[in-house]
Amino acid sequence: MLPSTERLLLGPGPSPVSSRVLAALSAPPRSHLDPDLLALLDDIRTRLTRIFSAPEGSAVLAVSGTGTTAMEAAVSNMVEPGRRALAIVTGYFGDRLAAIMERHGAEVTRLNVEWGRAVDPGAVIAALEHQRYDIVSVVHAETSTGVRNPIEAIAPQTMLHGAILIVDAVTSLGALPLRMDQTMFDVCYSCSQKGLGAPPGLSPIVFGPRALERRVSCRNYSLDLTLLEDFWMRRKYHHTISSPLVYALATALAEIEEEGLGARWARHESVHRQFVEGLAAIGLSVLPPEMERLWNLNAVVVPEGCQEAKVRAALLGKHSIEVGAGLGPLAGRVWRVGLMGSGATSANVERLLSALPSALQEGRT
Repeated sequence: MLPSTERLLLGPGPSPVSSRVLAALSAPPRSHLDPDLLALLDDIRTRLTRIFSAPEGSAVLAVSGTGTTAMEAAVSNMVEPGRRALAIVTGYFGDRLAAIMERHGAEVTRLNVEWGRAVDPGAVIAALEHQRYDIVSVVHAETSTGVRNPIEAIAPQTMLHGAILIVDAVTSLGALPLRMDQTMFDVCYSCSQKGLGAPPGLSPIVFGPRALERRVSCRNYSLDLTLLEDFWMRRKYHHTISSPLVYALATALAEIEEEGLGARWARHESVHRQFVEGLAAIGLSVLPPEMERLWNLNAVVVPEGCQEAKVRAALLGKHSIEVGAGLGPLAGRVWRVGLMGSGATSANVERLLSALPSALQEGRT
Protein backbone atom coordinates (compact mmCIF):
# COMPACT_ATOMS: atom_id res chain seq x y z
CA MET A 1 0.00 0.00 0.00
CA LEU A 2 1.32 3.43 -0.92
CA PRO A 3 1.92 6.02 1.83
CA SER A 4 -1.04 8.31 2.42
CA THR A 5 0.24 10.64 5.13
CA GLU A 6 2.69 13.53 4.90
CA ARG A 7 6.06 13.40 6.65
CA LEU A 8 8.40 16.33 7.15
CA LEU A 9 11.77 15.03 5.96
CA LEU A 10 14.40 16.77 8.08
CA GLY A 11 17.01 14.03 7.98
CA PRO A 12 20.26 13.95 6.01
CA GLY A 13 18.35 13.33 2.80
CA PRO A 14 16.11 13.04 0.94
CA SER A 15 14.85 16.53 1.60
CA PRO A 16 11.32 17.82 0.94
CA VAL A 17 10.34 18.68 -2.61
CA SER A 18 8.20 21.62 -3.65
CA SER A 19 4.67 21.18 -4.96
CA ARG A 20 5.94 22.26 -8.37
CA VAL A 21 8.61 19.54 -8.44
CA LEU A 22 6.09 16.99 -7.16
CA ALA A 23 3.69 17.91 -9.96
CA ALA A 24 6.46 17.53 -12.55
CA LEU A 25 6.73 13.83 -11.69
CA SER A 26 3.25 13.22 -13.09
CA ALA A 27 3.86 14.78 -16.53
CA PRO A 28 3.29 12.40 -19.46
CA PRO A 29 6.21 9.96 -19.80
CA ARG A 30 8.62 10.04 -22.71
CA SER A 31 11.15 7.51 -23.91
CA HIS A 32 14.87 8.06 -23.33
CA LEU A 33 15.51 9.27 -26.91
CA ASP A 34 12.30 11.25 -27.42
CA PRO A 35 12.98 14.79 -28.70
CA ASP A 36 11.09 16.26 -25.74
CA LEU A 37 13.27 14.41 -23.27
CA LEU A 38 16.50 15.19 -25.12
CA ALA A 39 15.62 18.89 -25.01
CA LEU A 40 15.24 18.60 -21.24
CA LEU A 41 18.63 16.90 -20.97
CA ASP A 42 20.16 19.86 -22.78
CA ASP A 43 18.35 22.21 -20.42
CA ILE A 44 19.65 20.28 -17.39
CA ARG A 45 23.23 20.38 -18.68
CA THR A 46 23.02 24.13 -19.28
CA ARG A 47 21.60 24.84 -15.83
CA LEU A 48 24.03 22.51 -14.07
CA THR A 49 26.93 24.23 -15.82
CA ARG A 50 25.81 27.50 -14.25
CA ILE A 51 24.97 26.05 -10.83
CA PHE A 52 28.35 24.31 -10.55
CA SER A 53 30.07 27.31 -12.20
CA ALA A 54 31.82 24.67 -14.29
CA PRO A 55 34.91 25.84 -16.22
CA GLU A 56 34.68 26.13 -19.99
CA GLY A 57 35.44 22.82 -21.66
CA SER A 58 33.94 20.68 -18.86
CA ALA A 59 31.79 17.59 -19.31
CA VAL A 60 28.54 18.16 -17.39
CA LEU A 61 25.74 15.61 -17.02
CA ALA A 62 23.82 13.53 -14.46
CA VAL A 63 24.21 9.81 -13.89
CA SER A 64 21.24 7.58 -13.11
CA GLY A 65 21.54 6.71 -9.43
CA THR A 66 22.14 8.38 -6.10
CA GLY A 67 25.23 10.14 -4.80
CA THR A 68 27.19 6.93 -4.32
CA THR A 69 26.72 6.18 -8.02
CA ALA A 70 28.18 9.58 -8.89
CA MET A 71 31.02 8.91 -6.45
CA GLU A 72 31.79 5.68 -8.28
CA ALA A 73 31.50 7.44 -11.66
CA ALA A 74 34.09 10.00 -10.55
CA VAL A 75 36.48 7.31 -9.35
CA SER A 76 36.02 4.82 -12.19
CA ASN A 77 36.87 7.45 -14.79
CA MET A 78 39.88 8.88 -12.92
CA VAL A 79 41.47 5.95 -11.07
CA GLU A 80 43.34 2.93 -12.39
CA PRO A 81 45.66 0.45 -10.67
CA GLY A 82 48.86 2.11 -9.53
CA ARG A 83 47.59 5.67 -9.24
CA ARG A 84 48.38 7.23 -5.89
CA ALA A 85 45.52 8.88 -4.02
CA LEU A 86 45.36 11.01 -0.90
CA ALA A 87 41.94 10.60 0.68
CA ILE A 88 40.95 13.25 3.20
CA VAL A 89 38.70 11.40 5.65
CA THR A 90 36.67 13.54 8.04
CA GLY A 91 33.73 11.15 8.33
CA TYR A 92 31.75 8.28 6.89
CA PHE A 93 31.58 9.48 3.30
CA GLY A 94 35.21 10.48 3.06
CA ASP A 95 36.01 6.92 4.10
CA ARG A 96 33.57 5.53 1.50
CA LEU A 97 35.30 7.54 -1.22
CA ALA A 98 38.67 6.14 -0.10
CA ALA A 99 37.27 2.60 -0.14
CA ILE A 100 35.92 2.97 -3.68
CA MET A 101 39.29 4.24 -4.89
CA GLU A 102 40.94 1.20 -3.31
CA ARG A 103 38.50 -1.08 -5.12
CA HIS A 104 39.60 0.53 -8.38
CA GLY A 105 43.24 -0.24 -7.67
CA ALA A 106 44.52 3.05 -6.28
CA GLU A 107 47.29 3.15 -3.70
CA VAL A 108 45.33 5.13 -1.10
CA THR A 109 46.77 7.08 1.80
CA ARG A 110 44.12 8.21 4.27
CA LEU A 111 44.51 11.58 5.98
CA ASN A 112 42.28 10.85 8.97
CA VAL A 113 40.67 13.71 10.88
CA GLU A 114 38.68 13.60 14.12
CA TRP A 115 34.98 13.19 13.37
CA GLY A 116 33.30 16.54 13.96
CA ARG A 117 36.27 18.61 12.78
CA ALA A 118 37.31 19.94 9.37
CA VAL A 119 40.68 19.08 7.87
CA ASP A 120 43.56 21.48 8.53
CA PRO A 121 44.85 22.73 5.14
CA GLY A 122 48.34 22.64 6.62
CA ALA A 123 48.05 18.87 7.06
CA VAL A 124 47.09 18.52 3.41
CA ILE A 125 50.05 20.64 2.31
CA ALA A 126 52.40 18.55 4.45
CA ALA A 127 51.06 15.33 2.91
CA LEU A 128 51.45 16.70 -0.62
CA GLU A 129 55.01 17.81 0.09
CA HIS A 130 55.88 14.42 1.58
CA GLN A 131 54.77 12.33 -1.42
CA ARG A 132 53.51 12.77 -4.96
CA TYR A 133 49.83 11.97 -5.51
CA ASP A 134 47.82 11.65 -8.72
CA ILE A 135 44.47 12.17 -6.99
CA VAL A 136 43.27 14.00 -3.87
CA SER A 137 39.71 13.43 -2.64
CA VAL A 138 37.68 15.44 -0.15
CA VAL A 139 34.04 15.68 0.93
CA HIS A 140 33.01 19.33 0.89
CA ALA A 141 30.00 18.83 3.18
CA GLU A 142 30.53 15.73 5.33
CA THR A 143 26.99 14.50 5.90
CA SER A 144 27.92 12.24 8.79
CA THR A 145 29.39 15.00 10.97
CA GLY A 146 27.90 18.32 9.84
CA VAL A 147 31.38 19.58 8.89
CA ARG A 148 32.35 21.80 5.97
CA ASN A 149 35.87 21.19 4.69
CA PRO A 150 37.87 24.19 3.35
CA ILE A 151 38.11 23.18 -0.31
CA GLU A 152 38.99 26.78 -1.27
CA ALA A 153 42.27 26.38 0.66
CA ILE A 154 42.94 22.81 -0.48
CA ALA A 155 42.30 23.14 -4.22
CA PRO A 156 45.17 25.51 -5.12
CA GLN A 157 47.62 23.24 -3.30
CA THR A 158 46.51 20.13 -5.18
CA MET A 159 46.93 21.98 -8.47
CA LEU A 160 50.37 23.25 -7.40
CA HIS A 161 51.46 19.67 -6.71
CA GLY A 162 50.01 18.31 -9.96
CA ALA A 163 47.15 16.28 -8.46
CA ILE A 164 43.54 16.02 -9.62
CA LEU A 165 41.08 17.07 -6.89
CA ILE A 166 37.81 15.12 -6.60
CA VAL A 167 35.21 16.99 -4.54
CA ASP A 168 32.11 15.32 -3.10
CA ALA A 169 29.38 17.99 -3.11
CA VAL A 170 26.51 15.58 -2.46
CA THR A 171 25.20 17.67 0.45
CA SER A 172 26.52 21.11 -0.51
CA LEU A 173 25.42 21.78 -4.10
CA GLY A 174 22.50 24.20 -4.14
CA ALA A 175 22.81 25.01 -0.44
CA LEU A 176 26.37 26.25 0.19
CA PRO A 177 28.68 28.48 -1.86
CA LEU A 178 30.42 26.35 -4.47
CA ARG A 179 32.18 27.58 -7.62
CA MET A 180 34.34 25.18 -9.59
CA ASP A 181 35.81 27.91 -11.78
CA GLN A 182 37.02 30.03 -8.85
CA THR A 183 38.02 27.25 -6.46
CA MET A 184 40.00 25.36 -9.12
CA PHE A 185 39.05 21.74 -8.51
CA ASP A 186 38.69 19.13 -11.21
CA VAL A 187 35.86 16.66 -10.58
CA CYS A 188 32.70 17.42 -8.62
CA TYR A 189 29.57 15.37 -8.09
CA SER A 190 26.34 15.74 -6.17
CA CYS A 191 22.85 14.25 -6.01
CA SER A 192 19.31 15.39 -6.76
CA GLN A 193 17.67 14.83 -3.36
CA LYS A 194 19.39 17.29 -1.03
CA GLY A 195 20.26 20.92 -1.74
CA LEU A 196 18.86 20.73 -5.27
CA GLY A 197 15.38 19.87 -3.98
CA ALA A 198 14.42 17.00 -6.31
CA PRO A 199 13.66 13.32 -5.54
CA PRO A 200 16.56 10.84 -5.42
CA GLY A 201 17.60 9.02 -8.56
CA LEU A 202 19.78 11.36 -10.65
CA SER A 203 23.22 12.62 -9.64
CA PRO A 204 24.93 15.57 -11.36
CA ILE A 205 28.65 15.33 -12.08
CA VAL A 206 31.25 17.56 -13.71
CA PHE A 207 34.65 16.63 -15.12
CA GLY A 208 36.75 19.74 -15.67
CA PRO A 209 39.33 20.18 -18.45
CA ARG A 210 42.30 18.84 -16.46
CA ALA A 211 40.30 15.80 -15.41
CA LEU A 212 39.26 15.10 -19.00
CA GLU A 213 42.91 15.15 -20.06
CA ARG A 214 43.81 12.57 -17.40
CA ARG A 215 40.79 10.30 -17.41
CA VAL A 216 41.43 6.57 -17.62
CA SER A 217 39.89 3.76 -19.60
CA CYS A 218 36.76 3.06 -17.56
CA ARG A 219 36.05 -0.60 -16.83
CA ASN A 220 32.51 0.15 -15.64
CA TYR A 221 30.21 0.15 -18.68
CA SER A 222 27.26 1.97 -17.11
CA LEU A 223 29.45 4.76 -15.68
CA ASP A 224 31.88 5.16 -18.59
CA LEU A 225 32.12 8.91 -19.17
CA THR A 226 32.69 8.52 -22.91
CA LEU A 227 29.53 6.44 -23.28
CA LEU A 228 27.56 8.81 -21.06
CA GLU A 229 28.72 11.75 -23.18
CA ASP A 230 27.55 9.82 -26.25
CA PHE A 231 24.08 9.62 -24.71
CA TRP A 232 23.81 13.10 -23.20
CA MET A 233 25.50 15.02 -26.01
CA ARG A 234 25.59 12.86 -29.14
CA ARG A 235 22.18 11.16 -28.86
CA LYS A 236 23.46 7.59 -28.83
CA TYR A 237 21.62 4.94 -26.82
CA HIS A 238 23.25 4.04 -23.51
CA HIS A 239 20.55 3.32 -20.95
CA THR A 240 16.89 4.09 -20.24
CA ILE A 241 16.92 7.20 -18.12
CA SER A 242 13.82 7.88 -16.00
CA SER A 243 11.73 10.58 -17.66
CA PRO A 244 9.82 11.51 -14.44
CA LEU A 245 13.12 12.05 -12.62
CA VAL A 246 14.39 14.16 -15.52
CA TYR A 247 11.23 16.29 -15.29
CA ALA A 248 11.68 16.71 -11.54
CA LEU A 249 15.37 17.63 -11.74
CA ALA A 250 14.79 20.09 -14.59
CA THR A 251 12.05 21.75 -12.54
CA ALA A 252 14.15 21.88 -9.38
CA LEU A 253 17.06 23.45 -11.25
CA ALA A 254 14.71 26.04 -12.74
CA GLU A 255 13.50 26.89 -9.23
CA ILE A 256 17.10 27.36 -8.08
CA GLU A 257 17.88 29.79 -10.87
CA GLU A 258 14.65 31.70 -10.35
CA GLU A 259 15.53 32.14 -6.66
CA GLY A 260 19.15 32.97 -7.48
CA LEU A 261 22.13 31.08 -6.08
CA GLY A 262 23.22 33.92 -3.81
CA ALA A 263 19.74 34.24 -2.33
CA ARG A 264 19.48 30.49 -1.92
CA TRP A 265 22.79 30.27 -0.07
CA ALA A 266 21.71 33.16 2.17
CA ARG A 267 18.41 31.42 2.92
CA HIS A 268 20.18 28.27 4.04
CA GLU A 269 22.55 30.27 6.27
CA SER A 270 19.68 32.25 7.83
CA VAL A 271 17.61 29.14 8.56
CA HIS A 272 20.67 27.41 10.05
CA ARG A 273 21.35 30.32 12.40
CA GLN A 274 17.70 30.38 13.46
CA PHE A 275 17.89 26.68 14.24
CA VAL A 276 21.14 26.92 16.24
CA GLU A 277 19.75 29.82 18.29
CA GLY A 278 16.57 27.85 18.95
CA LEU A 279 18.55 24.80 20.03
CA ALA A 280 20.56 26.91 22.47
CA ALA A 281 17.33 28.18 24.02
CA ILE A 282 16.37 24.60 24.95
CA GLY A 283 19.88 23.61 26.06
CA LEU A 284 21.11 21.83 22.92
CA SER A 285 24.14 22.46 20.70
CA VAL A 286 25.68 21.27 17.43
CA LEU A 287 28.92 19.32 17.23
CA PRO A 288 31.34 21.19 14.92
CA PRO A 289 32.91 24.54 15.86
CA GLU A 290 31.01 27.47 14.38
CA MET A 291 33.41 28.20 11.51
CA GLU A 292 33.40 24.52 10.42
CA ARG A 293 29.64 23.93 10.45
CA LEU A 294 27.39 23.17 7.53
CA TRP A 295 24.34 25.37 7.13
CA ASN A 296 22.11 22.64 5.79
CA LEU A 297 23.10 19.56 7.83
CA ASN A 298 23.23 20.01 11.59
CA ALA A 299 24.85 17.41 13.88
CA VAL A 300 22.88 18.06 17.08
CA VAL A 301 24.58 16.72 20.21
CA VAL A 302 22.48 14.23 22.20
CA PRO A 303 22.33 15.42 25.83
CA GLU A 304 23.59 13.26 28.66
CA GLY A 305 21.05 10.70 29.87
CA CYS A 306 18.92 10.87 26.70
CA GLN A 307 18.19 7.86 24.49
CA GLU A 308 18.57 9.31 21.01
CA ALA A 309 16.55 6.58 19.26
CA LYS A 310 13.52 7.21 21.48
CA VAL A 311 13.63 10.91 20.60
CA ARG A 312 13.69 10.12 16.88
CA ALA A 313 10.84 7.66 17.33
CA ALA A 314 8.75 10.27 19.19
CA LEU A 315 9.39 12.90 16.52
CA LEU A 316 8.35 10.47 13.80
CA GLY A 317 5.42 8.79 15.53
CA LYS A 318 3.85 11.80 17.26
CA HIS A 319 4.89 14.72 15.05
CA SER A 320 5.55 13.12 11.61
CA ILE A 321 9.05 14.64 11.57
CA GLU A 322 12.01 12.57 10.42
CA VAL A 323 15.56 13.30 11.60
CA GLY A 324 18.63 11.12 11.12
CA ALA A 325 20.77 9.10 13.48
CA GLY A 326 24.53 9.35 13.85
CA LEU A 327 26.90 7.09 11.93
CA GLY A 328 30.15 5.38 12.91
CA PRO A 329 31.78 6.88 16.02
CA LEU A 330 28.90 9.36 16.28
CA ALA A 331 26.18 6.69 16.48
CA GLY A 332 24.07 7.44 19.53
CA ARG A 333 25.86 10.76 20.04
CA VAL A 334 24.17 13.06 17.52
CA TRP A 335 21.01 13.59 15.56
CA ARG A 336 21.51 14.68 11.96
CA VAL A 337 19.01 17.39 11.05
CA GLY A 338 18.80 18.45 7.43
CA LEU A 339 17.40 21.82 6.42
CA MET A 340 17.91 21.61 2.68
CA GLY A 341 16.37 22.79 -0.55
CA SER A 342 12.71 23.64 -0.20
CA GLY A 343 12.88 22.22 3.34
CA ALA A 344 15.13 25.06 4.52
CA THR A 345 12.39 27.32 5.90
CA SER A 346 11.75 29.19 9.13
CA ALA A 347 8.41 27.40 9.44
CA ASN A 348 10.11 23.99 9.44
CA VAL A 349 12.60 25.16 12.08
CA GLU A 350 9.75 26.38 14.27
CA ARG A 351 7.84 23.12 13.83
CA LEU A 352 10.85 21.02 14.84
CA LEU A 353 11.79 23.24 17.78
CA SER A 354 8.20 23.08 19.02
CA ALA A 355 8.22 19.28 18.87
CA LEU A 356 11.67 18.72 20.41
CA PRO A 357 10.94 19.42 24.12
CA SER A 358 8.29 16.70 24.39
CA ALA A 359 10.39 14.31 22.29
CA LEU A 360 13.37 14.93 24.57
CA GLN A 361 11.21 14.11 27.54
CA GLU A 362 10.31 10.81 25.89
CA GLY A 363 14.04 10.12 25.47
CA ARG A 364 14.68 10.58 29.19
CA THR A 365 12.00 8.13 30.37
